[in-house]
Amino acid sequence: MTTETDTQPTATDSPVILTEAAAKEIRTIIEQQELDADKVRLRVGVKGGGCSGFSYLLDLTENKKDSDEEFEIHGIKVICDPKSLLYLNGTTVDFRDEIMGRGFVFGNPNATSSCGCGSSFSV
Repeated sequence: MTTETDTQPTATDSPVILTEAAAKEIRTIIEQQELDADKVRLRVGVKGGGCSGFSYLLDLTENKKDSDEEFEIHGIKVICDPKSLLYLNGTTVDFRDEIMGRGFVFGNPNATSSCGCGSSFSV
């Protein structure tokens, strides 16, 4: 018998992993912003900048480039450009709602260092 967790992508299936908590928060944001859940995708990427050299990028978009990698995790369509995948392969995106704050948290095995706030990293 196949369970829901058996069918979910793992680190070997998908270059970027969303936890269930992150997927739930993304669905909430899509609903709150009244976006079309069938058309919108979560863009995960990196850009130059931040105190450690690179900053993480999360964006809800309907625009997909031909070169983007696309995969689905917990019902969320995720896209990532090939250059960002070089830095994000194996990264887990989680969502935490704690006393000290709430937000998305990146667990990047490729990062050699990161800033105190966790929004930028270096390789």
